[in-house]
Amino acid sequence: MGSEKIKISVIIPASENCKILAIRSLKEQEKNIFEIIVVRGKNTSKNRNDGIRKARGDIIAFVNAHCILPQNWSKNILNFFKKYPKIDIVGGPQLTSEQEGLFGKASGIALSSIFGAANVSKRYNGKKIKFRANETDITSANLACRKKIFKKIKFDENIYPGEDPKFISDANKNNMKIAYTPNIFCYNKRRDNFNGLFKQIFNYGKVRPKKESFFQTLKNPMFFIPSLFVLGMLLALFLSIFHSKHWIILLDSYIILNLIFSSYESFKNKHFTYFFILPWIFFIIHISYGLGMLWGYIKKL
Repeated sequence: MGSEKIKISVIIPASENCKILAIRSLKEQEKNIFEIIVVRGKNTSKNRNDGIRKARGDIIAFVNAHCILPQNWSKNILNFFKKYPKIDIVGGPQLTSEQEGLFGKASGIALSSIFGAANVSKRYNGKKIKFRANETDITSANLACRKKIFKKIKFDENIYPGEDPKFISDANKNNMKIAYTPNIFCYNKRRDNFNGLFKQIFNYGKVRPKKESFFQTLKNPMFFIPSLFVLGMLLALFLSIFHSKHWIILLDSYIILNLIFSSYESFKNKHFTYFFILPWIFFIIHISYGLGMLWGYIKKL
């Protein structure tokens, strides 16, 4: 790069044997001065912190190893910080690539649905710029920060996954200005089977109690709904022993709601085949997050 000043340091945390797909699309970026820092290890948070210490750019960006980035990604980051000099952190949506298989595309649709992921769905389909963003809007799969903020905050190396919501929460507590823009987006790899999706969402739920206290989570009560759903289903099954019909009403209500949203999402995405898989994906997302969060509280206690 000669004597040219590095503007963006792109940090990619990865496991030891992980293939770094993001490098190819980074090399195809429009001409910008940036460096790529790959840090391998078991602890993703530590990988990011180690990368931050090595970074030479004024802006530090984070992507996942399996991300695909559009050619104007880095240019849009530079333009955003130039246009909004008071913003400290900016992120954007992680979309689903057309290269995904049927299951991957369907899971991406479910995550971007209000029924599938509630207010967190904005991470996957947000369309409006937001200047008071929080952890429900952005993740470290597509994130850019001014380097100066790392004098105050770092990624919590005791939390994974869920370290990026903690990072965003810590930034908000330190009065940093955080934005979301649909103009800075990436394509993120989806899980391609039920088992992989269950493990991913279960782990998201499991770290919520570790990330914050019960009363802090009460400020975002939507996070409790999957756990309440799991507890409701268990209670309904218990009542069924006594020939109660309450469990049938609860189950029927959920099935009807699930089918309505599955039909809507299939119609919206013009692919009726999704209707046969979305109900199961919605169920896996709800049950796995609920079980994960309950397990997290059990471990915490």
